[in-house]
Amino acid sequence: MIAPGVAEAIGRSLGAAVRSATPVGGGESSDAWRVELDDATLVFAKTNAAADPGLFSTEADGLTRLEATGTVRVPRVLALADDATDRFIILNWIEPGRPDADHDDELGGELADLHRTTAPQFGLDRDTITGRRRQPNAWCDTWAELYGQYRLRPTLRLAADAERLTAPTVARVERVIDRLAELVGPPEPPALIHGDLWGGNALVDSDGRPWLIDPAVSYSHREMDLAMMHLFGGFGSGVFAAYEARYPLSDGWRDRVELYQLFPLLVHTLHPAPGVYVGAVNEIARHYA
Repeated sequence: MIAPGVAEAIGRSLGAAVRSATPVGGGESSDAWRVELDDATLVFAKTNAAADPGLFSTEADGLTRLEATGTVRVPRVLALADDATDRFIILNWIEPGRPDADHDDELGGELADLHRTTAPQFGLDRDTITGRRRQPNAWCDTWAELYGQYRLRPTLRLAADAERLTAPTVARVERVIDRLAELVGPPEPPALIHGDLWGGNALVDSDGRPWLIDPAVSYSHREMDLAMMHLFGGFGSGVFAAYEARYPLSDGWRDRVELYQLFPLLVHTLHPAPGVYVGAVNEIARHYA
């Protein structure tokens, strides 16, 4: 059961007492709850008393930025506490369902529209968080700089320090980073991306419509989202076809899929069971180095 003090704080933030809270899936590093208020309203809550400062405010910021584009559906932030006393985020409840006949077309088109949201530079004005890991950001003039210096290199150092990668693999990834300017393909404008778009962060509501959750937003190369979607599955071919029809990809994009999968795979080498990911990192680095 959700801690009484947390339930009281949630009730105060929403102006209605918590009647019940049922554990649900939805958080790698936090507890997730389906909360019913005493006025029968349902909300989704994530709580984590031990969370790093900024965890939930960063999530709220990402959802707010995505919502502001008017392109993809995301849960609305109803309440937030991210201080030494209380740490939680409250979102509207998305009643789960099955995809309708238009789901894939809708998701692909909406994601394409999201990626047309641009900025003058690559990066973001704040760090973000994926799972338990802080993701550094800065404003960069080129995509190669952001990807190399703020995605690959910091994660590579963590993996090397944790002795998850052999010295030859580390050297290969370093060579890939050095070659990024020639590997990243034709120039593209900075695109607002979800940033952690695996299948678990895409929901379907009771009307069959797509929703996105748990973003790690930045203005990056749009192929990052698509590479992540291909990496772990969960998205039908219709999603990618609809995306391509709405916002065609640059020449050679298929040759860059694994290049952009290198970052999430490096992140996964830091997980407790990194075996398969270590091998994948080595093979991708060998290919592009």
